[in-house]
Amino acid sequence: MIRNPTYRGTVYPWHCDHMGHMNVMWYVGKFDEATWNLFCEAGLTFSYMTQNNRGMAAVEQHLTYLKELHAGDSVTINSRIVEVRSKVVSFTHEMIKVESGDVCATCELTAVHMDTKARKAIAFPEELSGKLKTD
Repeated sequence: MIRNPTYRGTVYPWHCDHMGHMNVMWYVGKFDEATWNLFCEAGLTFSYMTQNNRGMAAVEQHLTYLKELHAGDSVTINSRIVEVRSKVVSFTHEMIKVESGDVCATCELTAVHMDTKARKAIAFPEELSGKLKTD
């Protein structure tokens, strides 16, 4: 399911490197914020995780940089859940420059639902599996 948007923000001067464009660490940070918003909408809230000793762990991440972003650019990130398995969810993000509508970067992630005490992957509860369903 597409979530529009899961993040809105601005590129600040301190996000930029010596080349004058947003540094890779900030792309990762903005995608991470979008991830937590996507999870929250699907019921994987902070309260759910802390009250049930649950967490999410990224196990794979692939970023593609398509167009540069500079200080002053506003961005949105749209997210989509691609696949849900018993213990695993895969999803994508698109970072869009608001002014032009251009997709500037994409991020594909795979995460595992964890029992934080046992430190092992466990199945999503049924009530969350339905909220995580794909398009």
